[in-house]
Amino acid sequence: MRRDVTSWYSSNLNMDMPLVAYGHSGYPLLMFPTAAADYLEYERFHLVEAIKPLIEAGKIRAYSINSVNKYSLLNRESHPSWKVEMLSRYDRYVIDEVLPLIKNECGDDSRPLTTGASLGAFLSANTYFKHSDLFRGTIAMSGSYDIYNYLESYYDDNVYFNNPMMYLKNLNDDYHLPRLQKADAIVIVSGQGSYEAPDRSRELSGVLHQKGIPHRLELWGHDVNHDWPWWRKMLPHYLGLMTAN
Repeated sequence: MRRDVTSWYSSNLNMDMPLVAYGHSGYPLLMFPTAAADYLEYERFHLVEAIKPLIEAGKIRAYSINSVNKYSLLNRESHPSWKVEMLSRYDRYVIDEVLPLIKNECGDDSRPLTTGASLGAFLSANTYFKHSDLFRGTIAMSGSYDIYNYLESYYDDNVYFNNPMMYLKNLNDDYHLPRLQKADAIVIVSGQGSYEAPDRSRELSGVLHQKGIPHRLELWGHDVNHDWPWWRKMLPHYLGLMTAN
């Protein structure tokens, strides 16, 4: 399996941001790490190995990037305004810096899928729902999609526009909503076992349903915990369905 690592100084984040790409061809997949983890997390925990058959078959080309969660949502010492400012800068990094690299390698018309587990599920879903014109869909695993609990009741525009449970409820425009209503690759999946919170997936699904946005809400069994063995089953399953044709 081809593996390429690159890094550059992000003008949006003012720090070096490495990236790893797996595969030689196929549909692009952008992977967001969990919690405060880095771009190699999915490799260390064998999630890349779980989707290796799809990568080697040329069906998927996967890109894994760093998060800035330790500077944003998980930073207990920063003011909430800085936390969400970092989320907005991270969004610009993805759109202005990472996406052009993917398009350069996979084609100008590429619209990657996004994915992530736990806090990475929030990042992947937020990226897709904010930029449905640039991405095809998302496979969000075991996530929570309302960031307000991290912000000590603070509110500003950055909070609103990085909180899917806020902006999706009010989405009534003539550009993004019609596009989302034609979506064919939105999966919101959660287990119902230890440390999972399936109600958070149900809540997001409820908003999507109200807006007429097609999606799959998949709640796996009560033995399915918030842990890597299950994410290693979930991701290849849904990627396999999306790349079957």
